[in-house]
Amino acid sequence: MAVNYEKAGVNLEAGYEVVRRIKQHVASTQRKGTMGNIGAFGGMFDLASLGVKEPVLVSGTDGVGTKLKIAFAMDKHDTIGIDAVAMCVNDVLAQGAEPLFFLDYVALGHNIPQKVEAIVAGVAEGCRQAGCALIGGETAEMPGMYEGGDYDIAGFTCGVVEKSQLIDGSKVKVGDVLVGIASSGVHSNGFSLVRKVVADNNLDLNASYEELEGANLGETLLTPTKIYVRQVLEVIRNCDVHGICHITGGGFDENIPRVLHEGQGLEITEGTWEILPVFRLLEKYGNIPHREMFNIFNMGIGMVVVLDQSQAQKAIDILTAAGEKASVIGRVTDTEGVVIK
Repeated sequence: MAVNYEKAGVNLEAGYEVVRRIKQHVASTQRKGTMGNIGAFGGMFDLASLGVKEPVLVSGTDGVGTKLKIAFAMDKHDTIGIDAVAMCVNDVLAQGAEPLFFLDYVALGHNIPQKVEAIVAGVAEGCRQAGCALIGGETAEMPGMYEGGDYDIAGFTCGVVEKSQLIDGSKVKVGDVLVGIASSGVHSNGFSLVRKVVADNNLDLNASYEELEGANLGETLLTPTKIYVRQVLEVIRNCDVHGICHITGGGFDENIPRVLHEGQGLEITEGTWEILPVFRLLEKYGNIPHREMFNIFNMGIGMVVVLDQSQAQKAIDILTAAGEKASVIGRVTDTEGVVIK
């Protein structure tokens, strides 16, 4: 036993226990192409096994942000890993790529094996939802850097797409329609403002509010980010998709225009989808102008698929069959800017 290291605040035995605890969760994410076992210095994946002729690798990395503060306050850590996976895999999906593997990084002040297992179990669940393998990661115990039970989590994913099928927005044209897919909640963006609204109004995370139709506030805010991989890949396989937008920080105004060309803009029709109750609560208690909400939050739309109008209903039917709520929420115009009617 490394006694002196433990005196400095690092428990190696706890680290070994974490590895033992998470092995079953990691194993549950294996898929075609997975190589090796947890514990190697590097995660391996056999790209040749996929039979992709001209593979383009699409990578993404992200964290969960200050949503973690809500998890700390609620002492609930089993879903935050899903958020870490979702923020990465949904990004590479926007280029038409299928996520292949994921690596996580958890940094904490004190290694509590049960807590780390809960976090990694969430990561594994996210990987299973996305169809990608958890092939490695790191748990860093850093006393003095993180206080009490605080921790941070970040992730990295790599996906693949045939070069000829890469979705980069180059085909987006005036008249294309926007098919919006419902979000599960706030997802993992805007939580600095969310926490300010909660603090300024002394809202109780363990209470329910009229705007939430009786739901618990803390549980509502911790609802995991929706993972859209399987559903949207099915749309890509069956429809001529021109662009895909993951609605993250910056809401509608920043994310959807990423696929537009010079001289193009957006017209979005409010009322064509459900704005979730949690956004009504934040708007009310935060006294946030309604239009500004669209520049901060996803407002109930987590992913947007851009297609020719003739393809829209087919895409909606595929998404509906997969259990998603989807609808045409707007169109591409010849006037720059984002207009919400």
